[in-house]
Amino acid sequence: MNLMLRATQVAAHKDRKSYMISRQSVEFLGLMRRKRKARAVSAVLEEILQAARREQERADADLPVTAFYDSLSDDEAKEEAAWDQFALDQLPQEIR
Repeated sequence: MNLMLRATQVAAHKDRKSYMISRQSVEFLGLMRRKRKARAVSAVLEEILQAARREQERADADLPVTAFYDSLSDDEAKEEAAWDQFALDQLPQEIR
């Protein structure tokens, strides 16, 4: 699905806001609007914000996993690595 279309659908309810941004950012948004053939700069900005939100959500989801592995002792980490290798060895060769 086209990201511009998705961003428009997700943001069905919109609030009008006014922000001060640099001339360089204004030029960039205009360039991106033309490049993506978007109807409005706000659609491009919405797409950029949605992508940033998804990236932040991914990073937030990774935090507990990272904390778990960081908390392992050396012996626990070695055991985890052995189980990881065992699991990989169970996969067919063409998937590895």
